Amino acid sequence: MFRILYEDDVRYGDVTSELVIPPDMNAVGEIVAQEPCVVAGASYLRGELERMSIEVDGLSDGTFVNSGEVILTMRGNARKLLSVERTVLNILSRLCGIATETRKIVSMVREMNSHVRIAATRKTLWGRLDKLAVMIGGGDPHRWNLGDMIMVKDNHIALVGLDYVYSSLKSASFTKKVEMEADTEEQALIAAESGADIILLDNFSPEDACRIAGKIKDVANVLVEFSGGITPENVLQYAKCPEVDIISMGYLTHSAHSVNLSMRMEKI
Repeated sequence: MFRILYEDDVRYGDVTSELVIPPDMNAVGEIVAQEPCVVAGASYLRGELERMSIEVDGLSDGTFVNSGEVILTMRGNARKLLSVERTVLNILSRLCGIATETRKIVSMVREMNSHVRIAATRKTLWGRLDKLAVMIGGGDPHRWNLGDMIMVKDNHIALVGLDYVYSSLKSASFTKKVEMEADTEEQALIAAESGADIILLDNFSPEDACRIAGKIKDVANVLVEFSGGITPENVLQYAKCPEVDIISMGYLTHSAHSVNLSMRMEKI
């Protein structure tokens, strides 16, 4: 992702730096947090920058920093540092924001229910990088891709019907877990009786989700996941249910705000 964003940024050169910065000048650039946050993306960026002959020192992913602390230090050709500035800041700002928000929510939920996992969804902008930030914040990545497990959703059922879905699942490999999305109590209980490994209760109220989760656990030893419209404001209402195993939140990656970071430079 770094390479894609960077090459798009320098496609036609950096006309400003090429005009005003001597080609042989070296410099140091420090990425500074302008608000408290959890560091995420530093290890990924280190590898990308070192391939560009930029020396990198920095804090480990998962480190909590306060405003004014240096997250990453880069040394190298001044023009090159200026050319990567915005790409580095954009990636770090987003990933730190996701990790920070994830850690906050995980900490809140663990005080109420230490059993439940907070998970991401596939509502991501940068796919794997967003999910790595969730993990750094203490969350679960959920599926990395469409091949990770069998997950039957409403559109699968709408296209072929529930009976066809269940008959097709008989051909599934034993190596793949099966998750069934349910948006009615009837669907959830049928899934529990039909051998699903995980049942996702989608867009239920906290009260209905917990009530149905109890019925599912009476029928089968399966994992129960709550999802749909879950936010920091209502997550504890879902987490207090003793039968829930996973709470997946698209919020972690589609609504977490980017952290305010800046880069300060001086020549060396």
